[in-house]
Amino acid sequence: MTLIKSISGIRGTIGGNVGDNLTPIDAVKFASAYGTWLKTERVKENSRVVVGRDARISGEMIQNLVMNTLVGLGIDVIDLGLSTTPTVEIAVPMEHADGGIILTASHNPKQWNALKLLNAKGEFLDAAEGAKILEIAESDTMHFADVDSLGEIIINDAYIDIHIDEVLELEFVDKKAIESANFKVVVDGVNSTGGIAIPLLLERLGVEAVKLYCEPNGHFPHNPEPLKEHLTDLSAEVKKHHADFGIVVDPDVDRLAFMDENGDMFGEEYTLVACADHVLSRNPGNTVSNMSSTRALRDVTEKHGGTYEASAVGEVNVVALMKKNNAVIGGEGNGGIIYPASHYGRDALVGVALFLTLLAEKKMSVSQLRKTYTSYFMSKKKIALTPQIDVDAILMQMAAKYKDENLNTVDGVKIDFAENWVHLRKSNTEPIIRIYTEAKSQQIADELADKIISEIKEIANI
Repeated sequence: MTLIKSISGIRGTIGGNVGDNLTPIDAVKFASAYGTWLKTERVKENSRVVVGRDARISGEMIQNLVMNTLVGLGIDVIDLGLSTTPTVEIAVPMEHADGGIILTASHNPKQWNALKLLNAKGEFLDAAEGAKILEIAESDTMHFADVDSLGEIIINDAYIDIHIDEVLELEFVDKKAIESANFKVVVDGVNSTGGIAIPLLLERLGVEAVKLYCEPNGHFPHNPEPLKEHLTDLSAEVKKHHADFGIVVDPDVDRLAFMDENGDMFGEEYTLVACADHVLSRNPGNTVSNMSSTRALRDVTEKHGGTYEASAVGEVNVVALMKKNNAVIGGEGNGGIIYPASHYGRDALVGVALFLTLLAEKKMSVSQLRKTYTSYFMSKKKIALTPQIDVDAILMQMAAKYKDENLNTVDGVKIDFAENWVHLRKSNTEPIIRIYTEAKSQQIADELADKIISEIKEIANI
Protein backbone atom coordinates (compact mmCIF):
# COMPACT_ATOMS: atom_id res chain seq x y z
CA MET A 1 0.00 0.00 0.00
CA THR A 2 1.44 3.39 -0.99
CA LEU A 3 -1.36 5.69 0.15
CA ILE A 4 -0.42 7.30 3.46
CA LYS A 5 -3.07 9.22 5.38
CA SER A 6 -1.74 11.42 8.16
CA ILE A 7 -2.65 14.56 10.09
CA SER A 8 -0.51 16.63 7.72
CA GLY A 9 -2.31 15.46 4.58
CA ILE A 10 -2.42 12.55 2.18
CA ARG A 11 0.40 11.24 0.01
CA GLY A 12 0.89 8.31 -2.26
CA THR A 13 2.02 7.02 -5.63
CA ILE A 14 0.05 7.95 -8.72
CA GLY A 15 -2.15 5.32 -10.34
CA GLY A 16 -3.23 1.90 -9.14
CA ASN A 17 -6.25 0.96 -7.05
CA VAL A 18 -8.55 3.38 -5.27
CA GLY A 19 -7.69 3.52 -1.57
CA ASP A 20 -4.30 1.92 -2.12
CA ASN A 21 -2.64 4.65 -4.16
CA LEU A 22 -3.17 8.35 -4.85
CA THR A 23 -5.81 8.00 -7.58
CA PRO A 24 -8.04 10.80 -8.90
CA ILE A 25 -10.85 9.50 -6.70
CA ASP A 26 -8.64 9.69 -3.59
CA ALA A 27 -7.54 13.23 -4.49
CA VAL A 28 -11.17 14.34 -4.84
CA LYS A 29 -12.19 12.56 -1.65
CA PHE A 30 -9.61 14.26 0.53
CA ALA A 31 -9.97 17.66 -1.13
CA SER A 32 -13.70 17.35 -0.40
CA ALA A 33 -13.02 16.49 3.23
CA TYR A 34 -10.65 19.45 3.62
CA GLY A 35 -13.11 21.86 2.01
CA THR A 36 -15.96 20.55 4.16
CA TRP A 37 -13.88 20.96 7.32
CA LEU A 38 -12.88 24.47 6.26
CA LYS A 39 -16.49 25.56 5.80
CA THR A 40 -17.46 24.28 9.25
CA GLU A 41 -14.44 25.93 10.90
CA ARG A 42 -14.81 29.31 9.24
CA VAL A 43 -18.48 29.97 8.63
CA LYS A 44 -18.72 32.80 6.10
CA GLU A 45 -20.50 33.62 2.89
CA ASN A 46 -17.49 33.10 0.61
CA SER A 47 -14.58 30.80 1.50
CA ARG A 48 -11.33 30.88 -0.42
CA VAL A 49 -8.34 28.55 -0.61
CA VAL A 50 -4.88 29.12 -2.10
CA VAL A 51 -3.59 26.23 -4.21
CA GLY A 52 -0.10 25.78 -5.64
CA ARG A 53 2.06 22.88 -6.81
CA ASP A 54 5.60 21.80 -7.45
CA ALA A 55 6.63 20.73 -10.96
CA ARG A 56 6.19 16.97 -10.66
CA ILE A 57 4.58 15.30 -13.68
CA SER A 58 1.25 14.52 -11.99
CA GLY A 59 0.92 18.00 -10.53
CA GLU A 60 -1.32 19.61 -13.12
CA MET A 61 -3.74 16.67 -13.09
CA ILE A 62 -3.98 16.57 -9.29
CA GLN A 63 -4.27 20.35 -9.07
CA ASN A 64 -7.18 20.46 -11.51
CA LEU A 65 -8.97 17.72 -9.56
CA VAL A 66 -8.42 19.48 -6.24
CA MET A 67 -9.36 22.96 -7.44
CA ASN A 68 -12.54 21.88 -9.17
CA THR A 69 -13.56 19.84 -6.14
CA LEU A 70 -13.26 22.99 -4.03
CA VAL A 71 -15.25 24.91 -6.65
CA GLY A 72 -17.92 22.22 -6.37
CA LEU A 73 -18.10 22.89 -2.64
CA GLY A 74 -18.72 26.58 -3.29
CA ILE A 75 -15.17 27.63 -2.40
CA ASP A 76 -13.19 30.17 -4.43
CA VAL A 77 -9.67 29.10 -5.40
CA ILE A 78 -6.60 31.31 -5.82
CA ASP A 79 -4.55 29.33 -8.33
CA LEU A 80 -0.81 30.02 -7.99
CA GLY A 81 0.10 27.34 -10.55
CA LEU A 82 3.76 26.35 -10.29
CA SER A 83 4.86 27.52 -6.87
CA THR A 84 6.78 26.54 -3.75
CA THR A 85 5.55 25.39 -0.36
CA PRO A 86 6.71 28.59 1.42
CA THR A 87 5.21 30.73 -1.36
CA VAL A 88 1.79 29.17 -0.80
CA GLU A 89 2.25 29.64 2.95
CA ILE A 90 2.84 33.38 2.65
CA ALA A 91 0.05 33.76 0.05
CA VAL A 92 -2.68 32.43 2.36
CA PRO A 93 -2.69 35.36 4.83
CA MET A 94 -1.90 37.86 2.07
CA GLU A 95 -5.03 36.74 0.23
CA HIS A 96 -7.07 36.68 3.48
CA ALA A 97 -7.79 33.09 2.52
CA ASP A 98 -9.26 30.44 4.80
CA GLY A 99 -6.59 27.87 4.02
CA GLY A 100 -4.22 26.50 1.47
CA ILE A 101 -3.27 23.28 -0.29
CA ILE A 102 0.21 22.52 -1.59
CA LEU A 103 0.47 19.69 -4.10
CA THR A 104 3.88 18.21 -3.51
CA ALA A 105 5.48 15.05 -2.23
CA SER A 106 8.53 17.01 -1.04
CA HIS A 107 11.70 14.93 -1.49
CA ASN A 108 9.91 11.76 -2.64
CA PRO A 109 10.54 10.47 -6.20
CA LYS A 110 8.46 11.53 -9.19
CA GLN A 111 5.93 8.68 -8.77
CA TRP A 112 4.65 10.35 -5.61
CA ASN A 113 2.40 13.32 -4.98
CA ALA A 114 0.53 14.67 -1.97
CA LEU A 115 -1.98 17.15 -0.63
CA LYS A 116 -0.40 19.22 2.14
CA LEU A 117 -2.98 21.20 4.08
CA LEU A 118 -2.72 24.67 5.61
CA ASN A 119 -4.88 26.71 7.98
CA ALA A 120 -5.84 30.39 7.64
CA LYS A 121 -2.43 31.46 8.96
CA GLY A 122 -0.67 29.57 6.17
CA GLU A 123 0.63 27.02 8.67
CA PHE A 124 0.30 23.25 8.69
CA LEU A 125 -2.70 21.81 10.51
CA ASP A 126 -2.31 20.48 14.03
CA ALA A 127 -3.10 16.90 15.03
CA ALA A 128 -6.71 17.56 16.03
CA GLU A 129 -7.49 19.39 12.78
CA GLY A 130 -5.85 16.71 10.64
CA ALA A 131 -7.71 13.96 12.49
CA LYS A 132 -11.03 15.69 11.87
CA ILE A 133 -10.37 15.86 8.13
CA LEU A 134 -9.51 12.15 8.03
CA GLU A 135 -12.75 11.45 9.88
CA ILE A 136 -14.78 13.49 7.38
CA ALA A 137 -13.07 11.72 4.46
CA GLU A 138 -14.16 8.33 5.77
CA SER A 139 -17.71 9.44 6.60
CA ASP A 140 -18.76 10.55 3.09
CA THR A 141 -20.79 13.40 4.62
CA MET A 142 -19.56 16.06 2.20
CA HIS A 143 -22.28 18.37 0.89
CA PHE A 144 -21.68 20.15 -2.42
CA ALA A 145 -22.97 23.51 -3.63
CA ASP A 146 -25.85 24.02 -6.02
CA VAL A 147 -25.25 25.45 -9.48
CA ASP A 148 -25.78 29.07 -8.39
CA SER A 149 -23.32 28.76 -5.50
CA LEU A 150 -20.29 27.24 -7.17
CA GLY A 151 -16.91 28.75 -6.45
CA GLU A 152 -14.56 30.23 -9.03
CA ILE A 153 -10.88 29.87 -9.90
CA ILE A 154 -8.81 33.07 -9.84
CA ILE A 155 -5.35 32.76 -11.41
CA ASN A 156 -2.50 34.66 -9.74
CA ASP A 157 0.97 33.76 -11.02
CA ALA A 158 2.76 36.69 -9.34
CA TYR A 159 3.39 35.15 -5.94
CA ILE A 160 6.94 33.90 -6.46
CA ASP A 161 7.89 37.50 -7.26
CA ILE A 162 5.88 38.72 -4.27
CA HIS A 163 7.62 36.15 -2.09
CA ILE A 164 11.02 37.38 -3.27
CA ASP A 165 9.99 40.98 -2.53
CA GLU A 166 9.13 39.90 1.02
CA VAL A 167 12.49 38.18 1.47
CA LEU A 168 14.40 41.25 0.25
CA GLU A 169 12.56 43.40 2.80
CA LEU A 170 13.67 41.28 5.77
CA GLU A 171 15.70 43.31 8.29
CA PHE A 172 18.75 41.05 8.33
CA VAL A 173 19.02 40.56 4.57
CA ASP A 174 21.63 43.00 3.25
CA LYS A 175 21.16 43.32 -0.49
CA LYS A 176 23.99 45.85 -0.91
CA ALA A 177 26.52 43.68 0.91
CA ILE A 178 25.54 40.66 -1.20
CA GLU A 179 25.79 42.63 -4.45
CA SER A 180 29.23 43.95 -3.46
CA ALA A 181 30.53 40.42 -2.83
CA ASN A 182 30.13 39.44 -6.52
CA PHE A 183 29.19 35.86 -5.74
CA LYS A 184 28.91 33.16 -8.39
CA VAL A 185 26.65 30.28 -7.36
CA VAL A 186 25.57 27.01 -9.00
CA VAL A 187 21.89 26.18 -8.41
CA ASP A 188 20.49 22.64 -8.60
CA GLY A 189 16.71 23.05 -8.87
CA VAL A 190 16.07 19.29 -9.39
CA ASN A 191 13.85 20.29 -12.38
CA SER A 192 11.14 21.61 -10.09
CA THR A 193 9.99 25.01 -8.91
CA GLY A 194 13.24 25.78 -7.11
CA GLY A 195 14.63 26.16 -10.61
CA ILE A 196 12.28 29.12 -11.01
CA ALA A 197 12.40 30.72 -7.57
CA ILE A 198 16.06 30.46 -6.51
CA PRO A 199 17.63 31.92 -9.70
CA LEU A 200 15.09 34.78 -9.63
CA LEU A 201 16.02 35.53 -6.02
CA LEU A 202 19.74 35.42 -6.83
CA GLU A 203 19.25 37.75 -9.79
CA ARG A 204 17.50 40.27 -7.53
CA LEU A 205 20.42 40.00 -5.08
CA GLY A 206 23.05 40.63 -7.75
CA VAL A 207 24.41 37.07 -7.63
CA GLU A 208 25.55 35.29 -10.79
CA ALA A 209 23.59 32.03 -10.99
CA VAL A 210 24.76 29.02 -12.99
CA LYS A 211 21.66 26.90 -13.53
CA LEU A 212 21.76 23.13 -13.18
CA TYR A 213 18.52 21.15 -13.60
CA CYS A 214 16.38 24.28 -13.38
CA GLU A 215 13.80 23.31 -16.03
CA PRO A 216 10.52 22.80 -14.11
CA ASN A 217 9.39 19.70 -16.01
CA GLY A 218 9.14 17.25 -13.11
CA HIS A 219 11.70 14.83 -14.53
CA PHE A 220 14.00 14.69 -11.52
CA PRO A 221 17.57 14.06 -12.77
CA HIS A 222 18.58 12.39 -9.49
CA ASN A 223 17.00 11.35 -6.22
CA PRO A 224 15.38 14.65 -5.16
CA GLU A 225 16.38 14.42 -1.49
CA PRO A 226 19.28 16.92 -1.13
CA LEU A 227 21.87 14.52 0.26
CA LYS A 228 25.58 14.23 -0.61
CA GLU A 229 25.27 10.93 -2.50
CA HIS A 230 22.74 12.47 -4.91
CA LEU A 231 24.71 15.62 -5.71
CA THR A 232 27.78 14.52 -7.66
CA ASP A 233 26.74 16.65 -10.67
CA LEU A 234 26.40 19.76 -8.50
CA SER A 235 29.84 19.12 -7.02
CA ALA A 236 31.38 18.84 -10.49
CA GLU A 237 29.67 22.04 -11.70
CA VAL A 238 30.80 24.06 -8.67
CA LYS A 239 34.41 23.11 -9.38
CA LYS A 240 34.06 23.50 -13.16
CA HIS A 241 32.73 27.06 -12.90
CA HIS A 242 35.00 28.05 -9.99
CA ALA A 243 31.85 29.03 -8.14
CA ASP A 244 31.80 30.39 -4.61
CA PHE A 245 29.39 27.65 -3.59
CA GLY A 246 26.44 25.52 -4.68
CA ILE A 247 22.79 25.59 -3.66
CA VAL A 248 20.38 22.66 -3.81
CA VAL A 249 16.73 22.55 -2.79
CA ASP A 250 14.10 19.81 -2.75
CA PRO A 251 11.18 19.87 -5.24
CA ASP A 252 8.93 22.13 -3.13
CA VAL A 253 11.75 24.41 -1.93
CA ASP A 254 11.36 24.13 1.83
CA ARG A 255 14.66 22.25 2.34
CA LEU A 256 18.01 23.84 1.58
CA ALA A 257 21.59 22.57 1.46
CA PHE A 258 24.87 24.19 0.46
CA MET A 259 28.06 22.90 -1.15
CA ASP A 260 31.37 24.69 -0.58
CA GLU A 261 33.75 26.02 -3.21
CA ASN A 262 35.59 22.67 -3.25
CA GLY A 263 32.47 20.71 -4.13
CA ASP A 264 32.10 19.36 -0.60
CA MET A 265 28.87 19.46 1.38
CA PHE A 266 28.54 22.27 3.93
CA GLY A 267 26.32 19.86 5.84
CA GLU A 268 22.52 19.87 5.64
CA GLU A 269 22.36 20.10 9.43
CA TYR A 270 24.47 23.26 9.31
CA THR A 271 22.14 25.23 7.02
CA LEU A 272 20.06 26.20 10.06
CA VAL A 273 23.16 26.64 12.24
CA ALA A 274 24.69 29.22 9.88
CA CYS A 275 21.43 31.14 9.36
CA ALA A 276 20.81 31.15 13.11
CA ASP A 277 24.35 32.41 13.73
CA HIS A 278 23.66 35.38 11.47
CA VAL A 279 20.25 36.24 12.93
CA LEU A 280 21.32 35.76 16.57
CA SER A 281 24.36 38.00 16.08
CA ARG A 282 21.93 40.83 15.33
CA ASN A 283 18.97 39.77 17.47
CA PRO A 284 19.96 37.46 20.36
CA GLY A 285 17.18 35.16 21.47
CA ASN A 286 15.91 31.61 21.72
CA THR A 287 15.97 28.85 19.11
CA VAL A 288 14.17 25.55 18.53
CA SER A 289 14.83 22.52 16.37
CA ASN A 290 13.59 18.95 16.60
CA MET A 291 15.18 16.29 18.77
CA SER A 292 16.98 14.62 15.87
CA SER A 293 18.78 17.81 14.81
CA THR A 294 22.39 18.72 15.50
CA ARG A 295 23.66 19.99 18.85
CA ALA A 296 25.55 22.70 16.94
CA LEU A 297 22.42 24.87 17.01
CA ARG A 298 22.45 24.76 20.80
CA ASP A 299 26.13 25.76 20.76
CA VAL A 300 25.50 28.77 18.51
CA THR A 301 22.44 29.83 20.47
CA GLU A 302 24.27 29.75 23.80
CA LYS A 303 27.23 31.61 22.27
CA HIS A 304 24.86 34.49 21.56
CA GLY A 305 23.23 34.32 25.01
CA GLY A 306 20.01 32.58 24.06
CA THR A 307 18.32 29.36 25.11
CA TYR A 308 17.86 26.32 22.89
CA GLU A 309 15.09 23.75 23.27
CA ALA A 310 14.26 20.65 21.23
CA SER A 311 10.73 19.77 20.09
CA ALA A 312 9.16 16.52 18.99
CA VAL A 313 9.93 15.64 15.37
CA GLY A 314 7.62 17.31 12.83
CA GLU A 315 7.36 20.87 11.54
CA VAL A 316 4.09 21.57 13.36
CA ASN A 317 5.78 20.60 16.65
CA VAL A 318 8.78 22.82 15.97
CA VAL A 319 6.48 25.76 15.21
CA ALA A 320 4.40 25.22 18.36
CA LEU A 321 7.50 25.27 20.58
CA MET A 322 8.95 28.27 18.72
CA LYS A 323 5.80 30.22 19.48
CA LYS A 324 5.81 29.12 23.12
CA ASN A 325 9.48 30.09 23.57
CA ASN A 326 9.30 33.22 21.42
CA ALA A 327 12.16 31.81 19.32
CA VAL A 328 13.72 34.22 16.84
CA ILE A 329 14.69 31.41 14.47
CA GLY A 330 14.33 27.64 14.34
CA GLY A 331 13.69 24.74 12.04
CA GLU A 332 14.80 21.22 11.29
CA GLY A 333 18.18 19.65 10.68
CA ASN A 334 17.11 18.54 7.21
CA GLY A 335 17.84 22.05 5.92
CA GLY A 336 14.55 23.62 6.95
CA ILE A 337 14.78 27.26 8.08
CA ILE A 338 11.80 28.70 9.99
CA TYR A 339 12.18 32.45 10.46
CA PRO A 340 9.15 34.04 12.20
CA ALA A 341 10.05 37.52 10.92
CA SER A 342 8.91 36.13 7.57
CA HIS A 343 6.46 33.33 8.43
CA TYR A 344 6.16 30.11 10.42
CA GLY A 345 7.17 27.66 7.71
CA ARG A 346 10.38 26.15 6.34
CA ASP A 347 11.62 28.47 3.60
CA ALA A 348 14.66 27.92 1.38
CA LEU A 349 14.40 31.42 -0.13
CA VAL A 350 14.75 33.00 3.31
CA GLY A 351 17.64 30.65 4.07
CA VAL A 352 19.51 31.58 0.87
CA ALA A 353 19.20 35.31 1.56
CA LEU A 354 20.32 35.01 5.19
CA PHE A 355 23.26 32.76 4.27
CA LEU A 356 24.43 35.10 1.50
CA THR A 357 24.32 38.06 3.90
CA LEU A 358 26.33 36.15 6.51
CA LEU A 359 28.91 35.10 3.92
CA ALA A 360 29.20 38.63 2.50
CA GLU A 361 29.72 40.13 5.95
CA LYS A 362 32.19 37.48 7.13
CA LYS A 363 34.25 37.92 3.96
CA MET A 364 35.32 34.29 4.04
CA SER A 365 34.83 31.23 1.86
CA VAL A 366 32.10 28.68 2.58
CA SER A 367 34.68 26.10 3.67
CA GLN A 368 36.22 28.64 6.07
CA LEU A 369 32.79 29.48 7.47
CA ARG A 370 32.08 25.81 8.10
CA LYS A 371 35.25 25.52 10.20
CA THR A 372 33.93 28.18 12.60
CA TYR A 373 31.27 25.71 13.83
CA THR A 374 31.87 22.64 15.97
CA SER A 375 31.83 19.52 13.81
CA TYR A 376 29.36 16.86 14.86
CA PHE A 377 28.73 13.57 13.09
CA MET A 378 25.48 11.61 12.97
CA SER A 379 24.62 7.94 12.77
CA LYS A 380 21.13 6.84 11.75
CA LYS A 381 20.26 3.19 12.28
CA LYS A 382 17.23 1.08 13.10
CA ILE A 383 16.38 -2.20 14.74
CA ALA A 384 13.50 -4.38 13.55
CA LEU A 385 11.50 -6.16 16.24
CA THR A 386 8.82 -8.84 16.05
CA PRO A 387 5.18 -7.66 16.15
CA GLN A 388 4.76 -9.37 19.52
CA ILE A 389 7.33 -7.14 21.23
CA ASP A 390 5.99 -4.12 23.15
CA VAL A 391 8.05 -1.28 21.69
CA ASP A 392 6.74 1.26 24.21
CA ALA A 393 7.82 -0.97 27.09
CA ILE A 394 11.33 -1.21 25.65
CA LEU A 395 11.56 2.58 25.37
CA MET A 396 10.39 2.92 28.96
CA GLN A 397 13.10 0.51 30.10
CA MET A 398 15.74 2.41 28.16
CA ALA A 399 14.54 5.64 29.79
CA ALA A 400 14.78 4.01 33.22
CA LYS A 401 18.29 2.72 32.45
CA TYR A 402 19.48 6.26 31.67
CA LYS A 403 17.33 8.14 34.21
CA ASP A 404 20.39 9.87 35.67
CA GLU A 405 21.28 11.46 32.32
CA ASN A 406 19.63 14.50 30.73
CA LEU A 407 16.47 12.73 29.51
CA ASN A 408 13.62 13.89 27.26
CA THR A 409 10.60 11.66 26.57
CA VAL A 410 8.42 14.08 24.60
CA ASP A 411 9.03 12.10 21.41
CA GLY A 412 10.42 8.65 22.10
CA VAL A 413 13.51 8.80 24.32
CA LYS A 414 16.35 11.28 23.86
CA ILE A 415 19.40 10.90 26.09
CA ASP A 416 21.79 13.86 26.19
CA PHE A 417 25.26 12.86 27.36
CA ALA A 418 28.04 15.35 28.00
CA GLU A 419 29.72 14.84 24.61
CA ASN A 420 27.00 13.20 22.48
CA TRP A 421 23.34 12.18 22.34
CA VAL A 422 21.04 9.38 21.24
CA HIS A 423 17.40 9.62 20.18
CA LEU A 424 15.16 6.55 20.03
CA ARG A 425 11.87 6.77 18.14
CA LYS A 426 9.40 4.04 17.31
CA SER A 427 7.78 3.73 13.91
CA ASN A 428 4.05 4.36 13.76
CA THR A 429 3.53 1.73 11.07
CA GLU A 430 5.85 -1.18 11.89
CA PRO A 431 7.73 -2.69 14.86
CA ILE A 432 10.91 -0.69 14.36
CA ILE A 433 12.93 1.53 16.66
CA ARG A 434 14.98 4.17 14.88
CA ILE A 435 18.26 5.11 16.55
CA TYR A 436 19.80 8.52 15.88
CA THR A 437 23.12 9.44 17.48
CA GLU A 438 25.46 12.41 17.26
CA ALA A 439 29.08 12.74 18.43
CA LYS A 440 32.30 14.56 17.59
CA SER A 441 33.48 11.77 15.31
CA GLN A 442 31.69 9.37 12.99
CA GLN A 443 33.30 6.41 14.73
CA ILE A 444 31.96 7.44 18.13
CA ALA A 445 28.49 8.12 16.70
CA ASP A 446 28.41 4.67 15.08
CA GLU A 447 29.74 2.96 18.20
CA LEU A 448 27.13 4.67 20.37
CA ALA A 449 24.36 3.55 18.02
CA ASP A 450 25.66 -0.04 18.07
CA LYS A 451 25.88 0.02 21.88
CA ILE A 452 22.25 1.18 22.16
CA ILE A 453 21.13 -1.50 19.67
CA SER A 454 22.85 -4.17 21.78
CA GLU A 455 21.09 -2.89 24.90
CA ILE A 456 17.71 -2.93 23.16
CA LYS A 457 18.30 -6.49 21.94
CA GLU A 458 19.20 -7.56 25.46
CA ILE A 459 15.99 -6.06 26.86
CA ALA A 460 13.91 -7.63 24.06
CA ASN A 461 15.69 -11.00 24.38
CA ILE A 462 16.57 -11.13 20.68
